[in-house]
Amino acid sequence: MLNRLSQYTSVLLTSAAALLLLGSGVHAQVLESSVTVETGINKAASTSQQRVTRLAQQTADLLAEYRQVVRETESLKIYNDNLERVVMDQRAEVVSINEQLAGLEATNRGVVPLMLEMIDMLGKIVENDMPFRLEERRARVQRLRDMMDQADVTASEKYRRVMEAYQGEMEYGRTTEAYAEELPTTGQTVDFLRVGRTLLIYQSSDQVTTGWFNPASRQYEDLPKRYRLEVKEGLAIARNEKAPDLVMLPVPAPEEAAQ
Repeated sequence: MLNRLSQYTSVLLTSAAALLLLGSGVHAQVLESSVTVETGINKAASTSQQRVTRLAQQTADLLAEYRQVVRETESLKIYNDNLERVVMDQRAEVVSINEQLAGLEATNRGVVPLMLEMIDMLGKIVENDMPFRLEERRARVQRLRDMMDQADVTASEKYRRVMEAYQGEMEYGRTTEAYAEELPTTGQTVDFLRVGRTLLIYQSSDQVTTGWFNPASRQYEDLPKRYRLEVKEGLAIARNEKAPDLVMLPVPAPEEAAQ
């Protein structure tokens, strides 16, 4: 009886040990499975987080790009509006210029004949005036005539030069000068003294010859010897070699007005 009880107890212990071992193995398997699942979950969570981060970055990039596009669109709209106003202003300017050109053409038709007439009149003034610096003044008139046939000179520039020539002629009436030039009657180089447009006197460098242009006869005539020193003095004053002083020079008598 005792032996059987001992055998039975041994069988129970063996069975318990077997069950214990079996339970430990199952628990290990369950634990390992849990770890594997948790690891997988963590990997999946990490992957998901990376995707979320990437998507968030892409969303932020797209938002920044959208805002940039909006700013550029607004800037472009402002630029286009301004450009449209500029174009409209240019169109108005073109219309104005065309109207001015049409008016300028009409003005030119009236101004050009006037300028030609003024040049002819200037030529007559030179020929009928005191014959001082005659070749220089004739050349200036000829340049004006040639200029009128030049297409590359604008009408306004032509008018300016014509008026400049007239102004130069007017200046002669307010100035006094001394210059050397050939005497037309003899070809001798003499010193001329011009006093405005009123008096033109000449004297040779050796002071042997002293004369004047007589506006009444329109001839070069000799002056009496008493004017020799006076003319010399006048030439020195005109050259700024001496201080201004009173000199006695022949002055043409005023012409009587025609009745």
